[in-house]
Formats: sequence, structure tokens, C-alpha cells
Amino acid sequence: MTQIAISGASGAIGAALAHAYAAPGVTLWLQGRNALRLNQVAQACELLGAQTRIHPADLTEVDSARAWAQIICAQESLDLLIVNAGMNINTGPQGQGEDPRESQALLQLNLVGAIALVQGCLPSMRTRGQGQIALISSLAAWRGLPTTPSYSASKAGLKAYGESLRTALASEGIRVNVVLPGYVESAMCQGMPGPKPWLWPPEKAAQAIQHGLVANRGRITFPFWLSLGCQWLAILPDGLAGWILKRLGYGQSS
Repeated sequence: MTQIAISGASGAIGAALAHAYAAPGVTLWLQGRNALRLNQVAQACELLGAQTRIHPADLTEVDSARAWAQIICAQESLDLLIVNAGMNINTGPQGQGEDPRESQALLQLNLVGAIALVQGCLPSMRTRGQGQIALISSLAAWRGLPTTPSYSASKAGLKAYGESLRTALASEGIRVNVVLPGYVESAMCQGMPGPKPWLWPPEKAAQAIQHGLVANRGRITFPFWLSLGCQWLAILPDGLAGWILKRLGYGQSS
């Protein structure tokens, strides 16, 4: 029986990934904050032949995140952990700035909670000498967006964490992959200010992630042109990169 855990499974990408992996012979451990939506996702996956175990919880509580991962690994040999749970906030319609409490909650979930999930699973994977961890970052990790500084910071941190782990754990048989999506249709995406070029449906994103994980690509990025543009922004002089972002409609012009 293949064992797969997905955090944030009540969201757009998480639900699409659950559906993509659902099949006979697969057990899906699904976490999400929206209990109703999580149950709907689980039921749809069971219709596709998968077994499901749901965990409706808020992973901003780091001990809770780590404990969930440890509970799974104490019962089963986890084959794949997809760390997908996340949230976004922005600087507001007038660029007035982020709420400090919301910023802290975001960092707790997107980065600290994500690391806790990984650390909860790693001991078991290292003992077995196998396993795979996918960290859902963002193309915003390449160069922070002025409208979403905390979100960009959390995703940049997750990218660096995953790249570090990939190198550190490769010799132990553990695969670590960093996923850097562009804009994917979701309530969270629609709430983000600024243009959303090359918007993908979640099913297409899930397929790209699944293929990238099978190929064990260190960085799974999409869509191509937006990914290329974000990587260029990361190597341009900061002033020029900031000017381009404002010209493209991200942030208030000074």
C-alpha cells in the first residue's frame, strides 16, 4: 500500500493533488483547515479507489504539525510527503502594509509549520533509507513581490530549506523536491493583488507536480515563461528588478 500525506488538501492545489494520486492501493493522509471541504475531497478520492485518513487542523500550531507527521510515520512507512498548506496576505489596497499578527501566522504556517512537518517525518524515512518530500514554494521565492512581502519571504525560505535538504539527504536515499508554481486558480490566488499571467487550473498544476516528482527534479517550476522571467528578476540589479515589477502592475508607484 502506497502511503502519501498531503497538507493543505482542502485547498485548490492540495485537492487536485489528492485526486491525481487517488487510486486503488493508495492511502491518502489529508490535512486541511476546512473540514467540510476536506471531507468532500476525501470522498472523491475514495470513489477513485483510494483509502483516506483526514486530519482537519490548523498547522500554524507547530507542535500539532509535527505530531501529525509523527503519528502517520508511527503507523505506516510514508512514501511521499507533500507540504502544501499555506496562506497569503498582502499590503492592502493602498499599500498601507501588512497586519503584524497576520504576518506572524503566515510565517508560522508557510515556513515554520512546513519545516515541522518535514522534521516529524524525517527520522522514519532516514531509518528506512527511502522516502520523498515535496515542498510547495512559489515563483515569488525568486524575487519578492512588493505587494506580498511576508508570503514571498516564507516561500523563499521554503525554497532554500528544500534545496539544502535535497543535497544533505541525497546519499541517504531520500528525495527532496521544491515546487515553484506560478499563478494557479484558487481563492487565495484571486485574493492576491496585481496581474496573474499564465493562470493555470489546479488540475494542470497537479499533473506538472506529479510528473516532476516521478522524474525527481530538484526544482519543479511552471509555467515556463513566467518561471524564466522570475529567475531573471532574481539576477538583475535590485533597482531594475523593482522598476520592472512596478511597471508590470505589482505595487504602488512612487
